[in-house]
Amino acid sequence: MKGKIKWIDEVSFVAEADSGHCVVIDGPPDAGGRNIGIRPMEMVLLGTAGCTTFDVLNILKKARQKVSDCTVNIEAERADAIPAVFTRIHFHFVVEGTDIKEKQVQRAISLTAEKYCSASIMLEQAGVEITHDYEIRSPK
Repeated sequence: MKGKIKWIDEVSFVAEADSGHCVVIDGPPDAGGRNIGIRPMEMVLLGTAGCTTFDVLNILKKARQKVSDCTVNIEAERADAIPAVFTRIHFHFVVEGTDIKEKQVQRAISLTAEKYCSASIMLEQAGVEITHDYEIRSPK
């Protein structure tokens, strides 16, 4: 995996992944930014959530669960001192679908947490407490 960061100005950058996709990274005005992009630590958090959600949905699909929607609400805490690393992250999965089996959702979340999600496993190994919970909803 490769990528590239191109400095725009002050604390604004364009990040390009080897897939060719780009994202703007920026800081708040009080740090010299223009507030035109996502913050680096937000990207780490959202990337981790995307990784775990990708796995959960893939596992549920293989288990033939009829998922029609999935949202993950994320809450994270960071250390007060520099470096302000993540100390705790909680993922709350809201899985919507027809006849979704609770056992399958539990299994999918366990597998992503313990085996498949490289991002969250890496953060846990660095000392971040990561927790998960879920709710299952019928389609609206």
